[in-house]
Amino acid sequence: MKKNEFIMQDLLSKIYQNQFKDGKIPNQRELAQIYGVSRYTVQEAIKSLAEIGVIKVVQGSGMYVYDNLRNNTMIYNSLTRTPYGRIRSKMISLEQAMSTLEEQQIFQLEEPALIWTFKRLRIVDYKIEQIEISKLPVTLFPELSQENVEHSIQKYVQNKGYRISHYITSYQPIAVSKAESELLLCNKGAPAMRITNRCLLEDGRVYEYSQLTAIDYDCTYITPFNKKTHQNRQ
Repeated sequence: MKKNEFIMQDLLSKIYQNQFKDGKIPNQRELAQIYGVSRYTVQEAIKSLAEIGVIKVVQGSGMYVYDNLRNNTMIYNSLTRTPYGRIRSKMISLEQAMSTLEEQQIFQLEEPALIWTFKRLRIVDYKIEQIEISKLPVTLFPELSQENVEHSIQKYVQNKGYRISHYITSYQPIAVSKAESELLLCNKGAPAMRITNRCLLEDGRVYEYSQLTAIDYDCTYITPFNKKTHQNRQ
């Protein structure tokens, strides 16, 4: 693990252990001495914590943990922790086709209907990290375009007046196929993560179903202990 990643994880642990009085984090010089690293390494760790919404940096005052952070579940991964300005998408394909039986079940269609399918690369800091294949009902998004695909689908959905509710996400470790390796510029058989998402609107409709192949992937969960759930599993 890189030093800045270790510092980030260790500070997260200490935050959830309530080790910082009044929620204030030691300054960068102190942290550099504590961990025996350069201030640049500390800055990288602090930047990551700020990007995922754990701490806020108050100019001239210091670094503080956000209020009520410990009461909420936190999930972040190697892509969602990155600001949108550092993520770029490149569309490979965009097409319409009549829904399969499986797609009818996913989108709760009573009869066959047109479905958008797009394929795009997700690029972080000029490095290709993910292949995404997504499906959306044409009835909800009749004018989906390359410009939409190469920007934020979430923003596009909200601009259409829909209210996003939940994401149901599952993970499966896989080996990269030959075709995927050519797009991801990695070796065939390299370890990767298959991430499947069902994206729901507030009215319960699934507006997008996506599968991503991600390399160099990591994911962190921070969840409050649920005593009732624990007891039900006994």
